[in-house]
Amino acid sequence: MAGWLQGRTAIVTGAGRGLGRAEALELARLGARVVVNDFGRPGRDGSGEASAGPAEQVAAQIRAAGGEAVAHHGDVADFAQAEELVRRAVDTYGSLEILVNNAGILRDRMVFSMSEDEWDSVVRVHLKGHFNTTRFAAAHWRERSKAAGGPVYGRIVNTSSEAFVAGSAGQPNYAAAKGGIVGLTTSTAGALAKYGVTANAICPRARTRMTEDVFAGFEVPDQGLDPLAPQHVSPLVGYLASPAASHVNGQLLVVHGGMVALLERPKVAAKFDTDEEVFTVEELDRKLTPFFGARSPQETFAASEVLGLTKG
Repeated sequence: MAGWLQGRTAIVTGAGRGLGRAEALELARLGARVVVNDFGRPGRDGSGEASAGPAEQVAAQIRAAGGEAVAHHGDVADFAQAEELVRRAVDTYGSLEILVNNAGILRDRMVFSMSEDEWDSVVRVHLKGHFNTTRFAAAHWRERSKAAGGPVYGRIVNTSSEAFVAGSAGQPNYAAAKGGIVGLTTSTAGALAKYGVTANAICPRARTRMTEDVFAGFEVPDQGLDPLAPQHVSPLVGYLASPAASHVNGQLLVVHGGMVALLERPKVAAKFDTDEEVFTVEELDRKLTPFFGARSPQETFAASEVLGLTKG
């Protein structure tokens, strides 16, 4: 498959470590030129010597393997810095074809204990960060399409989470942001399809520095690849970024441990019509209360069974 993305330029946000790093390396393996984004400037090591930041380390690893990559240290949750990231890709390599939004943080807390900053910071980095980069990449592709007089090549891969699907009780900020990303993805997919651009979202499960506490109870096997290794996720990102996925658009996929699951869109479970011109509370009581009384309390919009998906 090496060469599938030859001549394409990709941005991967939050790519200095963990899942983003694995995704950047995979896209480079497939031939893409990669702009490796990770927030924070290079610092100094323990001896006081200057050291490359995580983004530059990943870019250097790609170059050492014969690929092309540059580092970008901007904050994607900042509108102007996100614009500069997209411009950096186009100015450096002459084009942009692939955007992988991965950057994120965790500030887990129960809803009754969460601070305003814990809410705002997570929504800012995840949801606003996804919007910012998407907004400028979309404008770039729209302009290119108009100049070309037809569709162009564009791929967006966004990062949602099972926390949104299952309604993770200890992550109201994270679950809300990740749910918002799905809405952003499907809206973007519809808006950009005529320009040749696809937008999809993945719900990855991976053991990274950000999620080490979340998956502390999942043991690392003595032999073989960890089922929670980011390397189980990155091939799907490579596929969604490739020409082979041209008909995959507006989809939500769960991926981890050697399996990929396509989630179905919501369906109408029940419909209630008023017998009059407008509902009254009394009529709603007569029609809805028996229905929900017979329905299991566990049967909500949250799909906790997704958490039980495994290979096999």
